[in-house]
Amino acid sequence: MERIGSSVLLNLRFDMRAPAFGTPASRLYPEAVRIAEFCDRHGFHTISLSEHHGADDGYNPAPMVLASAIAARTTSARIVLGALILPLHDPVRVAEDIAVLDNLSGGRIVLVVAGGYVASEYRMFGRDIAERPRLVEDGIALLRRAWTGEPFDHGGRPVRVLPRPVQEHLPILLGGSSRAAARRAGRIADGFVTHLDDLYQVYAGEARRHGRNPPPNGRPGPNFVHVTHDPDRAWRQLLPHALHETNAYGAWQEDAGVTGSYRSLPTAEVLRASGDYAIVTPEECVALARRNGRLDLHPLMGGMDPALGWESLELLAAEVLPRLG
Repeated sequence: MERIGSSVLLNLRFDMRAPAFGTPASRLYPEAVRIAEFCDRHGFHTISLSEHHGADDGYNPAPMVLASAIAARTTSARIVLGALILPLHDPVRVAEDIAVLDNLSGGRIVLVVAGGYVASEYRMFGRDIAERPRLVEDGIALLRRAWTGEPFDHGGRPVRVLPRPVQEHLPILLGGSSRAAARRAGRIADGFVTHLDDLYQVYAGEARRHGRNPPPNGRPGPNFVHVTHDPDRAWRQLLPHALHETNAYGAWQEDAGVTGSYRSLPTAEVLRASGDYAIVTPEECVALARRNGRLDLHPLMGGMDPALGWESLELLAAEVLPRLG
């Protein structure tokens, strides 16, 4: 995604996990909107919202609802629905909702589509997980057609979606962790989201064969960055939430037989040594940002106390961002 302003991409993300031992969802959702507003004022480029269903910890099942609240309270950051599990939705309804979101936000919506990998979600919605590739391709084609504003027929149904999005070409990226998904993105998407560089190269090759010139793959960074003057204290406070998050994602991925950016990690020592969670001083954060070209902030990670997230964000704004301009 194109960077604006600072040479470091600043991304804020929320998945809204609220395990029983953490902060309740009734507090996390309003805090997410307040945090998004703060980060938008401080020059963040993107705010990413993800989706899962039926999770024990209440993982956000309705990212477009949260996106609408964030769109109303921000002015500059792009709002990334990443990833929306398109086969679980009626694509006509998705087209309408995203078109309205794009109007509400002034043309700041980016859509990342994924087929998903959690079998229980498909059962919950009465869908066949084996149909993922077709549903993704057909869904993306329908979105593109719907956003022209012209009437058309879809499976015997008359369809017309108005208002049109503000953006003449609303970006649709594809997420995935297989060579087939990478090739599909090269054919039909505006980009590919993956943590695996070899898959990104498959995507890039296919995109070039279809007349596009994709940017180089960005250097992956930690899944979580927290800024503090006392990393040892912060590790003690955040460890239960980090263990919950990585093990919850890891269990889904292991059940599905896919490789992801998270993994099941049985001990605190292994988690801390993995580098997936960077709890750093302001000086270390500046070095990390310059080295990777991006910072990913997840200040409500695993249902953590929002006060801890605010401490990190305020320190970032005061002692890190001024040095990254």
